Amino acid sequence: MMNCFSQRLRRTSPMRGSSKNELVPSKPPRMNGWSWPPQAFQVVGWLVYGYLAVVSFGIYIPLLPLPWNHVLYSLTGIAFIVHFFSHVAAVTIDPADASVRAKQSYSTPMPLFDRTKQSHVIQDLHCYLCDVKVGPKVKHCGVCNKCVEDFDHHCKWLNTCVGGRNYWCFFVALSSATLGVFLLVVVILFIFIQHYLDPNSLRTAPQYNNTLGNGTWLVFLPLAPIKTSSAGLLILAFVTVMLSISCLLLLCHLLGFHFYLFYKGISTYDYVKMQRQKEARNRDIEAGKATDAKTHNKSPQNQESPIDCEPALSQSTSCKIDNKGPLSSRLSESICTELENFRKSSEKENSFHYGTENPIQNTAREMSMSDIKSWKPDTDEETQSPSVKSVPGVQDPLGSSVMIPDDS
Repeated sequence: MMNCFSQRLRRTSPMRGSSKNELVPSKPPRMNGWSWPPQAFQVVGWLVYGYLAVVSFGIYIPLLPLPWNHVLYSLTGIAFIVHFFSHVAAVTIDPADASVRAKQSYSTPMPLFDRTKQSHVIQDLHCYLCDVKVGPKVKHCGVCNKCVEDFDHHCKWLNTCVGGRNYWCFFVALSSATLGVFLLVVVILFIFIQHYLDPNSLRTAPQYNNTLGNGTWLVFLPLAPIKTSSAGLLILAFVTVMLSISCLLLLCHLLGFHFYLFYKGISTYDYVKMQRQKEARNRDIEAGKATDAKTHNKSPQNQESPIDCEPALSQSTSCKIDNKGPLSSRLSESICTELENFRKSSEKENSFHYGTENPIQNTAREMSMSDIKSWKPDTDEETQSPSVKSVPGVQDPLGSSVMIPDDS
């Protein structure tokens, strides 16, 4: 009964698109990342980009002393501008295969895919949804619903596929974003430390000549200076640096992963396939081990297997030892062998003494043995036939047998 609770529940109805008799619903293909509807990650990415650009160029970089503010204006500005154009290019470029772009059928729905006729969307370099011939490195993206040339992955931050046509735009956008966020973290940490060590080094702008006290700070210099408190500046710096560090960790992880793919010479899709195949092999190995363990547990481990040494010994000596394991089996065999050797040696000793012993001692011993053998209980004497008489035995002086004289 307990086995019923360990089994997996089975579906009573097929999942959508999983049944071979079900048609996969069709939808119009997406041209690029600007196609409707937008992804939530795409919107969040643009909002974070805008926020970091405002706080960088409007609040924190203007607080740096000369000439560091000009240096950071240049470096951070280049990083943000390169990221903006490369990001827009990666979103705008259509990564579809050339044969799909030649059809220009983005406004019409794709044909229905019948799993009863084809088990895969692409077979023999022919896509049954796009109805075109494709190359060997083409994959049909289920989200964009089109065949992508040199498919790498579908990026939710760009809301489009990353393929051979827009991969380098994606990589430049990733690299520039990592550099820009890193520079912003360095600037904010420097301002946070200098605010306690030497706040006057951050108040070098001419607009601070008209402010009273060190508790008032100006933001959005030099175009639209707005007064704020020291606490407000530090709280905003803390929130910004935490957000920037989180973005920096994600960007560094993604950038390092793509450098690893460059080293291996594979794409993200190839890496995912390899990982899935490895996991499938590990599951098969674990399933095989579990099956072997169950079979081993079901085998009679504690069943007693007696080893009879009776054929090796005499009829009056038997050796039966229960075997409960390989070690016990070897011990039992050795014991039986020793018993057999002991029996043989005793027979040799008996034969030797019978031939060389003193006749007087031998006769006395044999007479005592004959008396013991000739004694029988009273019940035996009563059950004997009346014609049979018990005659005392006479010891043969030449041997160990008992001589019974004839009645005649």
